[in-house]
Formats: sequence, C-alpha cells, structure tokens
Amino acid sequence: MLYVSGRTPRMGTTHDGKSYLDYDDEEIKRRFTISTSMASFPYKDFKINLLDTSGHPDFIGDTIATMQAAEMGLFVVDAVAGPQVMTTRLWRYAEDMRLSRAIFINHIDRENADFASAMALLHARFGSRVVPVNIPIGNAEEFKGVIDIIRMKARYNDGDDKEIIEDIPAEYMERAEAARDKLCDLIAEADDELMMKYLEGEPLTQEEVEGLLSEAITQELAIPVFVGSTIIKQGVRGVMDDIVTYFPTPESHGRFAMSDGSDIRISHEKRAAGFVFKTVADPFVGRLSFIKLLAGVVEPGTELINARTQKKERLGSIKIMMGKEATDVKSAKAGDIIVVPKLGETRTGDTLSVSGEIAVDPFPLPKPQYPVAVEAADKKAEDKLGTFLARSVEVDPTIKLTRNEETHQTVLTCMGETQVELLLARAKEQAGVEIKILPVRVPYRETIRKTAEAQGRHKKQTGGAGQFGDCWLRLSPNPGNGYEFVDEIKGGAIPNGLIPAVDKGVQETMLEGFLAGYPMEDIKCAVYDGSYHSVDSNEMAFRTAARIGFRAACEKADPVIMEPMCRMDITVTEEYAGPVMGDISTRRGRIVGTDSAEAGETVIKVRVPYAEVLSYTKDLRSITRGSGTYDLWMDGYEQAPFDVQKKLIAEYQASK
Repeated sequence: MLYVSGRTPRMGTTHDGKSYLDYDDEEIKRRFTISTSMASFPYKDFKINLLDTSGHPDFIGDTIATMQAAEMGLFVVDAVAGPQVMTTRLWRYAEDMRLSRAIFINHIDRENADFASAMALLHARFGSRVVPVNIPIGNAEEFKGVIDIIRMKARYNDGDDKEIIEDIPAEYMERAEAARDKLCDLIAEADDELMMKYLEGEPLTQEEVEGLLSEAITQELAIPVFVGSTIIKQGVRGVMDDIVTYFPTPESHGRFAMSDGSDIRISHEKRAAGFVFKTVADPFVGRLSFIKLLAGVVEPGTELINARTQKKERLGSIKIMMGKEATDVKSAKAGDIIVVPKLGETRTGDTLSVSGEIAVDPFPLPKPQYPVAVEAADKKAEDKLGTFLARSVEVDPTIKLTRNEETHQTVLTCMGETQVELLLARAKEQAGVEIKILPVRVPYRETIRKTAEAQGRHKKQTGGAGQFGDCWLRLSPNPGNGYEFVDEIKGGAIPNGLIPAVDKGVQETMLEGFLAGYPMEDIKCAVYDGSYHSVDSNEMAFRTAARIGFRAACEKADPVIMEPMCRMDITVTEEYAGPVMGDISTRRGRIVGTDSAEAGETVIKVRVPYAEVLSYTKDLRSITRGSGTYDLWMDGYEQAPFDVQKKLIAEYQASK
C-alpha cells in the first residue's frame, strides 16, 4: 500500500529484511514484526493511518493495545496455510472490542493455493458473515487478477504498476453473480426497509449495494474478504479503494469505553482529548507517547491534564510517524494518531484532556506468565540494569518486574522466551549491560509433622564475664496458623526479661530452615523450663540457647519440605485437551474439572506444583501449536514427595 500510494519509492518485504515498517535491528534479524509501527499516507483525497502490528504471541499485548486506536482490523491470511493460531486469538480480541474486521487472502499465486479452500477455512474458523468482495481470476500459477464483486468489474495490475479495469470475463460471470448474491444477503440486513424489498425478490441496485456496505461493515454484519498477491501488487489497489470508500471513519466507529461505564465517541466539536495506547523508550529521544486523538484540535504548546495523575502535560511538539521517520506538524485533530516526546508522568493507558475528567478504560491485556531471574553479568552494572528494566516495564505493560526478598532474586516475568531474548539484546545495545539469566528459585517452605522436646544449653567461659543460657522447648505442628510462641515458664526458671530473647532465637533459626535452607512455618513453640546464671545470662546467651534447642527439637519432630502449589485454568481447543491433561499428570498435577468455553474451546482446571510449571508458557505452546493459553494463581503448600525433598536437601548440602 505504501508503494502503490507513492509514499515509498521501493517495495520491501519482511522476509528479505527490507520492510519499510520493520526497521528495528531485531526485526530485521528475526524477520518478523516485533513492535507496532505506523505510516500515514494520502490516497484519493483521504488519509489512511496504517498501524503495522506483530503477530507473535510474545508481543500480543502491543498488538491488542494498538487495536484500540484503530477503526478497522485488516487480517492478512496466507492462501495456502489459512488462518493461523494468532489470527484466531487476535480475531477474538477484535470481537470483544467490537472492532470492524476485513481479511486479505495473500499469495493466491503460490503453488497449491486455492481460493475455495481458503474461504472454507475462514468460514469454519470465523463464521458465515465472512464474505468475499473479490474473487481471483485463476488460482496458483494461473492467477492474473481479481474480480471486484462490489463494482462487478475485473481488475488487473499490468506489471508497470498501472491498473486495468475491464468487464468480467464471461467464464467468471456465474461465479461473480453467486458471490454478489451472498454479499447482498448479508448487507441487506443493515436497512430494514431495503431488506424487506430484497426478501420480496427485488434485487438491490448498485447505489443501494454501495450505500449499505459501509453500514454493514460498521455493524459487523459483513466481514469483507479481499484476495490477491502483494508481491506482484495484484488486488492491493482494490483494498485501498474500499478502505477510503467503505471502511469505518473515526466518527462512524470511534467509540471508547470509559472507566465509569459510559462511551466516548470521536468528535471534532468537543475540547481536545487523547488516549495513549503505546509508549516507546527511545535511547536518543527519550520516551515517545503514541496518542489517538479523541476530540478537538491540538497544537505544540497545548496543555492537557492526565486523568490518572491529575497533572498537566504540555505537548512540546507533535509528530506524525512514517516508519522510523518523524515529521513535525503544526496541528492535529480528532481521529489522528500523533506521537509526542518527553511527557512527564504519562504512561500507556492514560487519557489526556482539557478538563482531566475523561478517562478511557484500557482494554485488559494478557498477564505475563514466563518468569526468569536476572542479574548483571558485571556486578558494577547493577544500577544500569535496574534503570533499564524500570524503563522497560514503564513502556510495556506485559512485562512485570519484582524483587523476591526471600530468594534474593530480581524476577522478570514476560510473555515468553522471545520477549526475554529481545530485552537481553536491547539491554546490551541501549544500556551497555549484559544480562545473566538464572533459574527462578522456587519458594519452598519447611515445617514439622510431630511434637518433640529438646534442651538448648549454651555455656561459654572466656576468662572474664561468661555466657550462660538454658531453655527447654516443645515444638508442635500448627497447620495453617503460622508461627506461635508460648511462655510456659513457672517459678522464674527463666527471668521474664529474657523470654523474648528465646522467641527471637527461635524465629531466626526458622528463617534459616533445617533441612534445605528454606524458611519454616506453621510451628508452635513453647518454652516450658530452663535455668539461668545471675551474672553470665543475657539476651545473646538465651538467643543462642534457643537456636540450639530448636534445632535439636526439629531433629526429632519429623521435619519435611513443603512445595508451593498453584491453580491453573488452561484454555485449549478440544483437539488438544487430551494431550494437555496427560502432560499435567506427568507434572504431578491434578485435574480439578473442565468447562466449555467459546468457539469450541475447553477450560481445564488443574492444581499442580508451581515448580513443575515455571516454564509452562513454552511447553503449552509446543503441545498446542501456540493455541493454548492459561491463567495461574498461587494456592497454598503441600508436602513435597520424598524424592523431591531428597534432591533439594542434596543440592543444599552441596551449596554449603
């Protein structure tokens, strides 16, 4: 489209690393779109804003956020392979957003390409409202042009980037008329009066067809399907003609859900407002905010209020993006997409307006579920790493950064392995930091299963003042109630002032663990006897005595390791339900139940040890060919099997 419109001087493709909109080094290297890029170009007295998004599951958050800024989603489907897993996932998101959709069947000139087979796949996946507005003239190697069903004309690209429009060849007229009848059946529903006329057998006129089509697309009554081959530029100009003629405009479609439950529509009449749907951290320019203007007109210097922070933000400059090139503009109006650098506290999902009272409710993004522990390869670069990661989280809501004080790890949770690899590459390139990936430590716990008693006695004489502490402890299981300390001393065997030292010594020892260095919990500890020395007894002595006594009692109290459990809702198509259930069983998981979901999907509810599903994102994609998704919640602890405990204890002893 960029080339046909004259906006770019050359044709480029993702596969040869020369796509105009896939300009990032990592995109060129990996040969697929990672981050949304934008191009605006004029066509027949209109301006088309093209948002080129990623189809990779690790970057689905960026794509979903971008979809909120569009009036139409154009899904590109391969003529041979048909709709892929991510096509379907993003289609469901578009349905939930009430985003109008169209499909372009690409590469119809490929070997084994067949239009009828491609349409059958689309109908099976997306329903009967998917209707062709083009049919190809020839399939595979014989493809040479398209028939425009709306205008009932044949269209060819002549090889010199000029389009030839002719009458439909006689041998294709019957197929063209059948396709037009299907189109009319759907679009007639957009007008009750015309539908009655149509049902009574009176055909729709050309004017009525063209008048109804735009409304039918906006109401999602018809989902137009185009066909062609972008490499040879067949069918592209027809798509562009229909974009400016029939696709929804910002005013006809642009509805945004507000946080108060109401809707806001794009309007030129109201005072300026905009929704930040994407943020980019540019290493040279700083933070760039991509804004869909919802109302009014903005100029450089315009001041707007952020609904979340209630602070003013001044638009220092306003830019329109063309791939990686930014052009300053003097003003922009409702429906435009602009880029504004260096906004102070504005983030993805924020709304800016004159009043500060408009707050768009961002569409919820999938939760990241793929955790990795990270640290700087060079300890001197820890501060640089922290700054880089904080900036990454700030601009990408699908990245979560936490510091686990228990395991002393910085944990980065992403959408998948590729997103992690991208962050590593960008850390090195932009911040000069090499990141080391470590296994995430699982937060195991230790506890006891029996009641046991033991003495803790500490006596030390060093020539001057000595140390003396003596206490008897009784440990008993306290399931579900955490740690409890009970003072059962009678007759002053241990002075009241030294009892807290016993409590403190016990808690310190519980943090260190007994079997494998994991914190202990759910233990009731009673101090019931002991003795002291009037000179040598002090807090330190009784803390040490308590530590000795606690460990001695643990030895007899049947200590065990507890593993964290989690609940998962795994959503898969029916064909993969069996393999997924079998896989969960090999991970020591239990199937709790199943539910039916939309579009023939099954939700499998499981309870499984957390350690077994740390990298489940990658494994589930492998099992389900990328179609499975899941939600995960932590759900208490259970005693780990003996072989797991034995392995953890051996690893702990080796580390010591």
